[in-house]
Amino acid sequence: MHSAEKFNWAEAERQPGPVCLTIFLLQCAKVVTVSPPNAPTASGPWLCQPAPRCGDQIYNPVEQCCDDDTILPLNRTRLCGPNCTFWPCFELCCPESFGPQKFVVKLKVLGVKSRCFSSPTSRNCPR
Repeated sequence: MHSAEKFNWAEAERQPGPVCLTIFLLQCAKVVTVSPPNAPTASGPWLCQPAPRCGDQIYNPVEQCCDDDTILPLNRTRLCGPNCTFWPCFELCCPESFGPQKFVVKLKVLGVKSRCFSSPTSRNCPR
């Protein structure tokens, strides 16, 4: 728009893109204001969604998971019984019986506290 042109409200109403973008930026960004010297101030950027936490630490869910308040890389594996591996970010290792131990790997269900008795079976571990 040149300085000699006038703003066309009718044209702006037909193109909501800039308005939507402005609203998004205002919701997700910090607004800088002048405040008294003793007023609390925020440090760091504000986020649109809360960061995932594991215990008292923040983690990156694209690269890590939280397993029993421990941050693990997504590709971490562990033993389930003597001859079976499982992915603790995605699976549970569950003893199937008492006595001679037989283990079953079960899937963790996203969004709920997964437990051996209620999770779907992924595979049986060899003895």
